[in-house]
Amino acid sequence: MKLVVRNDDRAVAALTARLVADLLKARPDCVLGLATGRTMERVYDALVEIGHAEALDFSRCRTFNLDEYIGLPPGSAHSYRAYMNDHLFSRIAIPLENTMLPDGSAADLAAEAARYEDAIRRAGGIDLQLVGIGETGHIGFNEPLSSFTSRTRDITLAPGTRRQNAVLFDRDIDAVPRRALTMGVGTILEARRVVLVATGAAKAGILAQAVEGPVTPMISATALHFHPDSLAIVDEDAAPHLKHREYYDSVFATDPEFASFNA
Repeated sequence: MKLVVRNDDRAVAALTARLVADLLKARPDCVLGLATGRTMERVYDALVEIGHAEALDFSRCRTFNLDEYIGLPPGSAHSYRAYMNDHLFSRIAIPLENTMLPDGSAADLAAEAARYEDAIRRAGGIDLQLVGIGETGHIGFNEPLSSFTSRTRDITLAPGTRRQNAVLFDRDIDAVPRRALTMGVGTILEARRVVLVATGAAKAGILAQAVEGPVTPMISATALHFHPDSLAIVDEDAAPHLKHREYYDSVFATDPEFASFNA
């Protein structure tokens, strides 16, 4: 894993969006793994801005989202499909049929999970997967005790996750679904690159545990240590508990991948 610290959430978003844009330029038919959450909103704003400024072609890329709630009515404004349409897909020229999310309203959730895994395989796998980190340490909705070999499946959300996400449901925790379909940890680890994005003081404690603590299924983000090309991009507010900050700063200053940001 590599980790870089940027000044604030705007700088985190700018770097993350640049990595996605550069991949899209190099491989217009790339497969992107996408995530939701407040941290990602700035990333998508930055990506849209780059897209307009540099005439990025999204028409051939395909996307797969990490997860979707179970039990929301079709067309719900609280669904992750609605989130993605609002924050990204409606703002770029991407065919909606190229944008995939698990179907949380499927009658047979196990069959839907298997279908989603098969769709990822048929697309050739995910080139770059974006993930956030929840306050339980989850990536996707892989809550504590998720196996590192787990695949797309339905899962019960932790109470802390539901409290964290209540802000997106008018702060009504009772409106937050109790279950979701999520890519498994094993599914995420099969992406060719995984980029974890974390901003804000609320993520500082769990980020330090995920990056510098022991690898454990209690914190699914620690599985990224097994990935050959994982990168964490975090802001100063999320970084105060990191013990090896001097090294992380030296990586950003010397790694050729980040040379354009140090010019």
